[in-house]
Amino acid sequence: MKDIKRVFLIVLDSCGIGEAPDAENFGDKGCNTIRTISQSPYFNIKTLRNLGYTHIDGLSFLGDGKLGATVARLRERSQGKDTTIGHWEIAGVVSEKPLPTFPDGFPDDLIREFSEKTGRKVICNKAYSGTEVIKDYGEEHLKTGALIVYTSADSVFQIAAHEDIVSPDELYHYCKIAREMLKGDRGVGRVIARPFEGEYPFKRTANRHDFSLEPPKETLLDELKSKGFDVIAVGKINDIFVNKGITEYVYTKNNCDGMNKTLEYQNKEFNGLCFVNLVDFDMVYGHRNDIDGYAKAFSEFDFWLKAFTEKMKDDDALIITADHGCDPGFKGTDHTREYVPFILYNKNIHPENLGTIDGFTYVSECVKKLLG
Repeated sequence: MKDIKRVFLIVLDSCGIGEAPDAENFGDKGCNTIRTISQSPYFNIKTLRNLGYTHIDGLSFLGDGKLGATVARLRERSQGKDTTIGHWEIAGVVSEKPLPTFPDGFPDDLIREFSEKTGRKVICNKAYSGTEVIKDYGEEHLKTGALIVYTSADSVFQIAAHEDIVSPDELYHYCKIAREMLKGDRGVGRVIARPFEGEYPFKRTANRHDFSLEPPKETLLDELKSKGFDVIAVGKINDIFVNKGITEYVYTKNNCDGMNKTLEYQNKEFNGLCFVNLVDFDMVYGHRNDIDGYAKAFSEFDFWLKAFTEKMKDDDALIITADHGCDPGFKGTDHTREYVPFILYNKNIHPENLGTIDGFTYVSECVKKLLG
């Protein structure tokens, strides 16, 4: 492979490829995101098939395909199945301890303090689906102005509010208050603003914003930036890494917007990493058990990928991976503990199957080697 100038690292959020060996410890025995969506009539992976996706360990059930890239199956070393620690590990940081979760709601003293600091009452304080919580508590919120606080099986503190009652900027301010409070043993991975609009049953808007815990040590992004490389964040990458190690960022409204913005960066000159997260697989389809929607989104990415790879330059490299699973056909609506794919493509690459590799950190090591 020639010297590489630009690496495009695309995380297909939640696109796991089968239960990890320790899935039973996470209550996820039997999960398999890709197997579930492959059973949908909308599933089509012509481009990924040509890159070697079906050669990855555990994916032979998808049928035959070319081996047009370097492929592998990655096993997570961190103790969790969360977006935050999944991305941290992709960037070289392994989390030995799981981030705290609050399946029975947050402690009363914390909720009282949060209510005092925001000047608003709090309702709900339970583990809840994000779409169901606004159905069940949205009208009470409209009447009282109280903030809807909820969590999930993930390490998150989520605040929902109607944009007519609480503006997005005001909601972000409340999230920052919560982020300052949630440290140490209560240091959840993310505080998430969940604005919604309209009338019952209400609709979430595109103004979601994540306020993440700062990585415990320097990541790949910090190292690249310190050495003078460009580090471009597309989607929620900037939020996940709290703007650390990032030289330029852009937010996205959905997968389509994320793919379009990635194409825009493909048409620009830079030297370093373009780190992309496509969140709809997880947020819109996985958590809502929408198998056909997930399959359609995956197929849309595959179709987009053909044009992207055709436009790649000789000194471009593309890495495709994921951060965890979210099997839309599995019990519940939460993340699932799964292997993730690794695909490395360059126009001059020597294709090979590396088998199964221990650690998402392999992605970080690969990026550093590619950029010298």
